[in-house]
Amino acid sequence: MSERDPDLTASRHFIEAQKPRDAATLIIVRHDDATPKVLLGQRHDSHAFMPNKFVFPGGRLDTSDMRTKVGQDLHPLVHEKLLKHMRGRMSPSRARGLAIAAIRETYEETGLFLGNLRAASTLANEEWRGVLSATALDLSNLRFFARAITPPGRTRRFDSRFFVAHARHIGNLDNPGHPGSGELLKPLWFSFTEALELDLPQITRDVLKRLQPLMEKQEELGPDQPVSFQYFRGKSWREETL
Repeated sequence: MSERDPDLTASRHFIEAQKPRDAATLIIVRHDDATPKVLLGQRHDSHAFMPNKFVFPGGRLDTSDMRTKVGQDLHPLVHEKLLKHMRGRMSPSRARGLAIAAIRETYEETGLFLGNLRAASTLANEEWRGVLSATALDLSNLRFFARAITPPGRTRRFDSRFFVAHARHIGNLDNPGHPGSGELLKPLWFSFTEALELDLPQITRDVLKRLQPLMEKQEELGPDQPVSFQYFRGKSWREETL
């Protein structure tokens, strides 16, 4: 990846670098047959950032995410990796909030909920706060896989964490709680080969290529999974392993 990524040419640019905002993404993988599939949705063409691109569900960290109580916490190894090289003040609640943001944004954009819905599945109120009132969040099945900071000069900059979870942990996989917020056009399941033929942001393509061989050999990642951390510094794109 470079500062002049071709997949960002449709996004508006700023001369001055924008401060990256914390964000989180959830990659859901299912193994219904011999070919693993991932969930992707297309961004609307009216979006200022990466219009028309196919992406994983996700979005910005909200302050409320850091205050949300959970029933089961992140695996300690996952929590530890989230804290590494955290910009600003290192905060365990912020690390936990990023995982919650990935679950919340996925629910808001697709209606799919990571966890046991129990009574929440019959709620008339389909909003996120209604789900939280009916069930405790379970973060234990999330695996931290990648992190990337958008290059300077973009209309939006995110410090994005990519989480992976198997579809068996989605409580309403075949019956989403609602049709989605419209942030993504109808999300669809794609094999990795099909997904890599779509119009993808470069970081999404990179993550898919790294994840594909792992998901073809196993159904779930371990909590000690190495994490690729990519960012722009000076005049070059760099990568570290967390």
